[in-house]
Amino acid sequence: QVQLVESGGGLVQTGNSLRLSCAASGRTFSSYNMGWFRQAPGKEREFVAAIGWSGGSTSYADSVKGRFTISRDNAKNTVYLQMNSLKPEDTAVYYCAADRTRYISRGRYNYDYWGQGTQVTVSS
Repeated sequence: QVQLVESGGGLVQTGNSLRLSCAASGRTFSSYNMGWFRQAPGKEREFVAAIGWSGGSTSYADSVKGRFTISRDNAKNTVYLQMNSLKPEDTAVYYCAADRTRYISRGRYNYDYWGQGTQVTVSS
């Protein structure tokens, strides 16, 4: 089992940057693909980015491609989401999630474990 704790959210102005972190418990972190999702008020939880267990493969939603970067440090049991050029439409609660399937996935139902989320608010 994996426990996930997100941090790094906050209030920023349009165009600024934030880096989210997700710390995982357990010795098997490096065997999980990891994903970031977000949920804005009144909307469905949506895929943001994912990274394979080795860090060798990544996937991004079109809305964040070129602005966000997902990375991981297996020695620290941590996955990151660097968010640049933030826009008001990026405002949401951001969740990290862990998935043990073979390939990285954009589907939230493929993920087995979830963190509690961290709020990101981008003011215009």
